[in-house]
Amino acid sequence: MISLDEAVTARLETHGERFEVLVDPDAALSIKRDDFEGDLEDVIAAEDVFENASRGDRPPENALEEVFGTTEPLEIIPEVIEQGEIQITADQRREMQERKHRELVQRITRNAVNPQMDDAPHPPDRIESALEEAGFQVDPMEPVENQVDDALDALRPVIPIRFDEVTVAVQLPPEHAGSGQAQIREFGDLESEEWQSDGSWVGVLTFPAGLQNDFYGLANEVSSGEAETRIIKDEDDIKTR
Repeated sequence: MISLDEAVTARLETHGERFEVLVDPDAALSIKRDDFEGDLEDVIAAEDVFENASRGDRPPENALEEVFGTTEPLEIIPEVIEQGEIQITADQRREMQERKHRELVQRITRNAVNPQMDDAPHPPDRIESALEEAGFQVDPMEPVENQVDDALDALRPVIPIRFDEVTVAVQLPPEHAGSGQAQIREFGDLESEEWQSDGSWVGVLTFPAGLQNDFYGLANEVSSGEAETRIIKDEDDIKTR
């Protein structure tokens, strides 16, 4: 379950009655879109149906039976969310917007590069400043993934930007290959790997281009700075959005 501070109220008024449930706002939106795949008990603040959630008042059981055909809260809660309205206070809306703004910046930073600077990653503060200059406002009621394309359209007149993946070959020396390759191979999609006769390890990975600096940092960390890396420039290995 979630805390009361994290929950919003979903309200359904029907048959002369009012029914309210306390639920995570993102989960509520997913349930309304019919694409929620989690466990309902993990995203509600109370396994209960209220007439007035702020006062803790509950509707009579005969009203639940008449409207929903059951008194079982876990069966009723999704119906209240699907058919009702999500009540969000100004503070909750602001908090959701701030959180989704951070998620949007993080997603763009992970995937975006500057095509005018040899596809170098954009740092987060540059993305932040450009979004502000472009006047882009995150919609707190929409999933972040649905807003990325609109954000990119807003950013392109402000900064050169493109979503890319990058393919990098990395070689770890024998003394670091055993433990180092285990961490490297988890960083992205491992396209191929090969153990050399001298005990060194070569791997080819594809990952979001915005993570290049993180990858090089990891390669240096696991090899005490002795790793060798090379970007694979074959166009077939680079996917551009």
